[in-house]
Amino acid sequence: MSNPTEVTIPDIGDIQSVDVIEVLVAPGDSVQREDPLVTLESDKATMDVPAPCAGTVIEIRTAVGDQVSEGNVILLLEETNKADAQSDNTVVAAQVEKEIVLTDSPRSTGGAELPSEPDSETRPPIRHAPPASLPPPVQRNGDALPHASPAVRGFARELGADLRMIHGSGSKGRILKSDVQQFIKNELTRPPQPTVSGGSEALPFPEVDFSKWGPIETQPLSRIQKRSGPHLQQAWRNVPHVTHHEEVDVTDLENFRQSLKDEAEEKGFRVTLLPFLMKAVTAALAEFPRFNASLAPSQDELILKKYFHIGLAVDTTDGLVVPVIQNVDRKGIYQLAAELAEVSARARNGKLKPEDLQGGCFSISNLGGIGGRGFTPIVNVPEVAILGVSRTQTLPQWNGREFEPRLMLPLDLSYDHRVIDGAAAARFLVLLKKQLEDARLLLL
Repeated sequence: MSNPTEVTIPDIGDIQSVDVIEVLVAPGDSVQREDPLVTLESDKATMDVPAPCAGTVIEIRTAVGDQVSEGNVILLLEETNKADAQSDNTVVAAQVEKEIVLTDSPRSTGGAELPSEPDSETRPPIRHAPPASLPPPVQRNGDALPHASPAVRGFARELGADLRMIHGSGSKGRILKSDVQQFIKNELTRPPQPTVSGGSEALPFPEVDFSKWGPIETQPLSRIQKRSGPHLQQAWRNVPHVTHHEEVDVTDLENFRQSLKDEAEEKGFRVTLLPFLMKAVTAALAEFPRFNASLAPSQDELILKKYFHIGLAVDTTDGLVVPVIQNVDRKGIYQLAAELAEVSARARNGKLKPEDLQGGCFSISNLGGIGGRGFTPIVNVPEVAILGVSRTQTLPQWNGREFEPRLMLPLDLSYDHRVIDGAAAARFLVLLKKQLEDARLLLL
């Protein structure tokens, strides 16, 4: 056996050291001249170290993650003699699929043996495809770093893309900027998959240094936001939301509510539109029981509830909470108004009990005290529907003879389309509208 050839790091200019990001061969692999052996990366570029001659890899003396400098030995290569190299080239050119076992015996390469071939010294060099034993550069094993330039790596980090999941379309499997862009596009347009792990399959947030554009301040999320965030994420990812919008004429209801104002204040509470909404919702739930239900864990059965517990979204300094008022069907307007005042105070003071937040059948999110013309509330799983309420506004309404000012209340009903279809949602809101436009019906 001849002395093996030491393959070293070539001249890398004024750079002191570079990182080894890929080792493309293994001991025992056969390589041809100029085949890539390892890939190096500096702060500015990447480069492949080619084989100086044809041969067999004897020993690898570097690994992914090593820092190397000019002259460092990266591997030992046993050079193939010229006769064997010519025999290998002949086999490759003829595309012989049978494995050829080469011997160490010398073979004649004269013109008599190959009369159709020109003299090897005058023949231009021919590049041959690497043998099957050389793995394709795009196949990375273990912890090998992806093959990409520093600029592409920085671009991928900014977008939160994992280069190990991207197939490079560049030379020798190098990942290009267009490959990263296409990967992100494919991930964003991928249909959502069923999940049982709380929506953890979402793409990671990109790591962006916002301070390079101006001053910033970092604030922690509140305890409530940390707990409710994953719940909302799961609901949005897993529930096919649809929202139906409606406007209700509450002019007469508001006049009736105002007539109760003095008596309610004597009792120590205020009567808002919310107790009337709760009673109207309860009547609609009784008429349409699929709205007062939850999907079974198997998702092939519907659990219909025979009680009416209404959740109410309450805005607090720490975030949104949804306390539950139980047995709304058994309570009058005054009792509901008193309980609402009490539970809202406990919510804002952070004194809600665990039982205050459990057992809800249907939720109401009321933003009327703040403003807005409409919104899309997220279904509070395991419930199947939620009602959004915005601010009332006086608008002209046609009464058949003329326009007259009427107090209109915007309502937004979001629902789980797996349980409720659009026609049922429309009928639910029609009944709700009828109940609110004639408060006497709430007494029936």
